[in-house]
Amino acid sequence: MIDRRALLRAGAAGFATTAAAAATVGAGAPAAVAASRADDRFDLSVPAVSYLREKPLHNETIMQSFAFDDANGRLFAIQLMEGGIQLPDEQAPVSGADRSARGDLCLTRLSRTGSRLGHMYLRGFGHGASMGVEPRGRTSYIWTEADANPETGYGTAVARFRYADGRVLDSHGPGVHKLYVVGGSTSNRPAVDMRHRRLLVQYLLGENDYRYRVLDLDRAKWGDTRGLYDLPRIGMADTETPQGLALLGDYVYQMTGTHYTDESGTNPPSKRGDTYLSAIHLPTTRVVQRNRTEAAATLDYREPEGLAIQLGASPPRLHIGFASGVAGARTYTLCYQKQS
Repeated sequence: MIDRRALLRAGAAGFATTAAAAATVGAGAPAAVAASRADDRFDLSVPAVSYLREKPLHNETIMQSFAFDDANGRLFAIQLMEGGIQLPDEQAPVSGADRSARGDLCLTRLSRTGSRLGHMYLRGFGHGASMGVEPRGRTSYIWTEADANPETGYGTAVARFRYADGRVLDSHGPGVHKLYVVGGSTSNRPAVDMRHRRLLVQYLLGENDYRYRVLDLDRAKWGDTRGLYDLPRIGMADTETPQGLALLGDYVYQMTGTHYTDESGTNPPSKRGDTYLSAIHLPTTRVVQRNRTEAAATLDYREPEGLAIQLGASPPRLHIGFASGVAGARTYTLCYQKQS
């Protein structure tokens, strides 16, 4: 595991970098070498295939995002901590509203068939809106947001840490290595591309300036925040709700949408949802495909929650996550898109 002293000895900026991490892409940034394979593209127009349906996580709140450890056959999912839990060093149970405001999360480890195998609690990290997994031998390193903004509950940094069953981890605690991608940003949402060893981070500047930065994964672990690409988030209207992102090679995949309303609302079940998927080609900053998906349209709540790529399947799959069920008993469903 890389520690801070090792980073300093190497002369790297480190995970605690502040001003240097705010540098924009420009002179001195690593060259953006094209990373393109035919199977980096998924066809967003074909009907999605059901994978796991209405499965529970460790807590009963809504799943926010998920990711695969293909090397070790694991699936991870993250959610806000439910109300009423009292951790060993806490004086009393904490409400769900306070957990959300603080950025407290529950991380569940699952088998590829959805069986629950373990969990961690993460305090002060963020909303869990996106995550990635980096396998290293038998160990799964988790990438997610960190340092929750006390005004929004969303992360101002991204973090990398080792998964350990039953552990309670604090955002400012030991073993959490953080990367401040752009100073002053919030809503930092990471995704990992293990095929091309890239890290995608969505970040927010100001009130509505959402951007994507793509980093070299191995450089990023040493504190290098210079981007291979840095571009505005495109392919969605300001009125759409972002719900997931994934990266494979030169393609960013993004998802928007909301949960079902009743038939008098704006997103009734009879309309089969307002979830849209888009594919963005990084070198040309062009939306190459955008399509509304009716995956899992028969779910009773159906809120889109998370995108993730499963490289361990043959061929690879782009998975779409949905939350369903009633408050206090939420479940998750995964479907996947085929390649083009």
